[in-house]
Amino acid sequence: MTSALLAAAVALALVFRLAWLVRANRNKAMAALAADEASINAVVTDATNISNGTAGVSTWAGSWNGHRVQIRTIVDTLATRKLPVCWLSVSITEPVAVPATFDMMMRPGSPTTFSNFDHLDHTLAKAADFPAEAVLRTDRKGVRFPQDIIAAHLDLFASGRAKELLITPKGVRIVWLLAEAERARYGVFRQAEFGGVMLDPALIERLLRSASALRDAINQSERQAA
Repeated sequence: MTSALLAAAVALALVFRLAWLVRANRNKAMAALAADEASINAVVTDATNISNGTAGVSTWAGSWNGHRVQIRTIVDTLATRKLPVCWLSVSITEPVAVPATFDMMMRPGSPTTFSNFDHLDHTLAKAADFPAEAVLRTDRKGVRFPQDIIAAHLDLFASGRAKELLITPKGVRIVWLLAEAERARYGVFRQAEFGGVMLDPALIERLLRSASALRDAINQSERQAA
C-alpha cells in the first residue's frame, strides 16, 4: 500500500513538473517573440506579424523608406547540422530589373530551410570580385546578371555571418546568421536555445539599407541602358 501511494505521488509530481516546464517554455517563447517584434517595430514602424503557423518561423511585413519589406526569423533544426541555428531574413519586396532568379549562397555545404538554392538547376560562372566561398545559381540557363553591380554591394558578406543574397524580379533578400544554439543544452536536452540573443534594430536597418541600395543600383543601371 505504501509503495503504491509513493509511486502515485512520484507520478503526480512528474505530471506537475512537466506541466510547469511546458508553461515556462511557452511563456519564454512569447516573451522572445514580443522582444523581436519590438525590435522590428523600431525600424519598420507599421510591421505586422503575418506568420502562417510554420514551426520555428516568424514573419513580419510592413514598409520602410517607402518600400514594402519583410522580416523573418527562422530556427533551422535540420538533422544535417551539428547545431540548430537561427537565421534572420530581410527582404525588400519591390520589383528588380533582373531577368530571372540570382541566388548567391556562402559555403553551401548542406540543405537549408530558408532557401530554394538547392533546387536551382544552373550554376553561374562567378566574376572575380565575388567572395571565394560564394556559389551562384539561377533558375534559367543562359541569362546574364549585372555581376559588376552586385559585387560592389557585398560588403556585408565579408563578416562571415551573411549567408545568402537572393535577387529576383520581385525583390532582394539577405539572410544573416543570427545565432547558433547553445551546445551543452542541445547536446543534453535536444533543445534549441540561443542564449537570449535578441534582434538588433541597427542590424535590421543595416540589412535593409544594403538590400535597398543594391536594388536601386540594378534598376538605375537598367534605366540608363534602355
